Amino acid sequence: MELFQALHTRRSIRKYQEQPISENLIHKLLAAAMMAPSAGDERPWQFILVTDGQQKERIAAVHPHAGMVRSAPLGVLICGDLSKEKYDGFWPQDCSAAMQNLLLAAHGSGLGAVWAGIYPLEERVAHFRDIFNLPAHVIPFGLAIMGWPDQQPTTRERFDPSRIHYNTWEGKTAAP
Repeated sequence: MELFQALHTRRSIRKYQEQPISENLIHKLLAAAMMAPSAGDERPWQFILVTDGQQKERIAAVHPHAGMVRSAPLGVLICGDLSKEKYDGFWPQDCSAAMQNLLLAAHGSGLGAVWAGIYPLEERVAHFRDIFNLPAHVIPFGLAIMGWPDQQPTTRERFDPSRIHYNTWEGKTAAP
């Protein structure tokens, strides 16, 4: 899939076919996620693969927007590892970049995926810490739920020139 096509056609997928994802493909997806940029090239992320039905049920019970994890073959929990952070406070940006790479890699591979946010909501962070027995220096950031899509959402253009400013906030929204 061509890059701009992938960027313009990736959408959140919440319905999946009952078909596993190969270990080889999972490895490729995680390799793509780990190619994300990070502050100081420290890559302060950790990945927990969720395939167990009981763990999926526990997630669905505490996350109001993650019920589809029950029918997905894979969940990827991205966590920020503060022990690997070189510049304080940049781990959420680093994990966001890894998440976006993961979602685009899934889409480019024919999979469907959705990002279920966890951080910075303290209650969700606490629930996921408990579910996955995370150490204090590891913060659950977001869960990518994925599988072979069983839906085809439509794509609409999102480009909005009114959101573009040149040189200052008051700058013209049209190109000079």
